[in-house]
Amino acid sequence: MDQQQIKNRFGIIGNSPALNYALQVAEQVANTDLTVLIFGESGVGKEVFSQIIHALSSRKHNSFIAVNCGAIPEGTIDSELFGHEKGSFTGASEARKGYFETVNGGTIFLDEIGEMPLGTQARLLRVLETGEYIRVGSSKVQKTDVRVIAATNKDLLQGTQNGKFREDLYYRLNTVPIRVPALRDRKEDIVLLFRKFTTDFAEKYRTSPIQLDEEARQLLTAYPWPGNVRELKNMAEQVSVLAKEKLVNASELRRFLPEIRTQSMLPVLAPAFSGPQGQQEFSSERDIMYKLFFDMKKDVTELKKMFLEILHNPSAAPAAAAYARESLLQEFPAVQHHEASLVPESVQPMLVNTSDEIHEHIEVEESLNIVDKEKELIEKALKKHKGKRKDAATDLGISERTLYRKLKEYNIEE
Repeated sequence: MDQQQIKNRFGIIGNSPALNYALQVAEQVANTDLTVLIFGESGVGKEVFSQIIHALSSRKHNSFIAVNCGAIPEGTIDSELFGHEKGSFTGASEARKGYFETVNGGTIFLDEIGEMPLGTQARLLRVLETGEYIRVGSSKVQKTDVRVIAATNKDLLQGTQNGKFREDLYYRLNTVPIRVPALRDRKEDIVLLFRKFTTDFAEKYRTSPIQLDEEARQLLTAYPWPGNVRELKNMAEQVSVLAKEKLVNASELRRFLPEIRTQSMLPVLAPAFSGPQGQQEFSSERDIMYKLFFDMKKDVTELKKMFLEILHNPSAAPAAAAYARESLLQEFPAVQHHEASLVPESVQPMLVNTSDEIHEHIEVEESLNIVDKEKELIEKALKKHKGKRKDAATDLGISERTLYRKLKEYNIEE
């Protein structure tokens, strides 16, 4: 069976090099018993590749079962995979066969393998290495002949480093890796897929197929498709049902594409959402720490810049000098006993000789400790709003829940 026949049989649309290579590897490994690990983002069609491998293998006449490891509770996954004996746990009113027993001679597709608990990983490793397993609540070793195909949308190698995935199991599963490309990496296939989906939905709803003009096709191709083929199919169905005209332009198509927020490199510019009253809810505590740090650093930089300008041209800005003096004493009260020498009431040329002293005191007295500044800002906000948490949280740009946690953490009295 050539590659185009495989595509036709399993409904695969597209001709991108990355997709074709993934299909080639699946076809070559199908007629062996090697374990396969399929990598790819959610929605790219990893399960279809497992079905292709099974259908082209010598096990094609035996059972195939797909198991989503992330959808089975941790307390029951061992029973689902390996079976259990009567009375082995609460609710086990009778003995039950597991998938490795019922699918003996066939293929098991373990989707979201990265969600599998560590204890179950150890049991799976034994099956892969010896073909043996033990039912929950039993001491009898049983044999099975099952081919395992696994899939993940996570970085399992990273999981082995942080202790969430067994390293020995990773290398045992990763005998033959297949990487299914994301839809944004096969842009030449996007319009083809959309046309196929809209044609199918037109037949389903007995309407004329949707057509896209050139600008709409460019917009469709430029969209990043974080949900991959699954998202494209859902959107195609919406357009097929809700579009006002059968020829859809870019303006009409844009109504069906969710807005993608461009995230900055700085965490402070990447809020999770905006709450009521325009309040920004930051995605993690680290974000607020960065916000406080950068705001504080910006204020200090502007203050120093102001003094340098005054020092270089003191006669040109007497009002600014008076304001700078007042600002310095407010922000750095510890230098108040140097007031006469640092910032005199009337700025005189002799002030130039004290520039080093000004910088010296600013550097020594100012604390850049983020925790101290955060605590200080929280206390100021509470004082400003007379202890009202909600108003203080809004002023700080954090949620009331985060503020409550910070009050406990820093032992701040309200």
